[in-house]
Amino acid sequence: MHELPMAALRSIFGARLQENVPLAHYTTARVGGPADAMVPVNSAEELARTAEQVWELGIPYFVIGGGSNILVSDHGVHELVILNRTRNIRIDTKSSPPSAWAESGANLGSLARQTALRGMSGLEWAASIPGTVGGAVYGNSGANGGDMAGSLILAEILHPQLGRNWWPVEQMSYQYRNSTLKLNKSKAIILSARLKLVQSTPEAVQAKIETLSERRRNTQPPGASMGSMFKNPSGDYAGRLIDSVGLKGHSIGGAEISPLHANFFVNRGTASAADIWNLIRLAREKVAEKTGVDLEMEIERIGDWENGFHA
Repeated sequence: MHELPMAALRSIFGARLQENVPLAHYTTARVGGPADAMVPVNSAEELARTAEQVWELGIPYFVIGGGSNILVSDHGVHELVILNRTRNIRIDTKSSPPSAWAESGANLGSLARQTALRGMSGLEWAASIPGTVGGAVYGNSGANGGDMAGSLILAEILHPQLGRNWWPVEQMSYQYRNSTLKLNKSKAIILSARLKLVQSTPEAVQAKIETLSERRRNTQPPGASMGSMFKNPSGDYAGRLIDSVGLKGHSIGGAEISPLHANFFVNRGTASAADIWNLIRLAREKVAEKTGVDLEMEIERIGDWENGFHA
């Protein structure tokens, strides 16, 4: 278990440093124990400076944005949590092609809706995604037939060894719900991204968003969850496989495999991270036993999972 140099952190970050912060308030699943230390950042420049200071200290850290696609341990996090509250967005309708620039903490769905208001098409697929631009770049988020691999032009990356550079989409080596950063568990920081757009009309773009949003409401459950739990295996769907082994609607503690869509695990208000993890293990075991398919998690576990848990 890591022990953070709290005196050094207090000296560097002063009043910005928050201690013993309950992370359940910062995750879409509404579970997770306390972070020993957290530092909010409000701009890409502040994020870059903070990362460089943390690298100089040589301490473990991770960046949290919208808090989707992560399961934080009940025993908390003994790393410095950098809370990414960067929000700036610029939409360039005059460039060829038109594009949108956003800091990595900007909400992806909000960005999509803002581009729609300007009659710009290309991000309709993202309008209902709750995560941030940085999270989407990192994990190649996608929905409704679109994904970040098809939308990204450049990502502004701060790398511990390579410095600060703009990476073209090809450098991200995107795969299904994966990137070179995620695959290699890189400590590089995503500062901002530029996404391509297509000229349309506000009415046409908004109509498409409303159609996709209605489909999402009808097929995906409301409430506190991490989003899709597992990647869809080739030629099949994780939700169908979980349903086929009789686990749709199954619950452990306060966590439930949604009766509406079995690839969503929902916190019914009293779930712990342990409840959700036990449901994950059960689903993987039953699907592997009955179908031979090894479901791969789309979400990532964060924090102290050694304390009373077994992978």
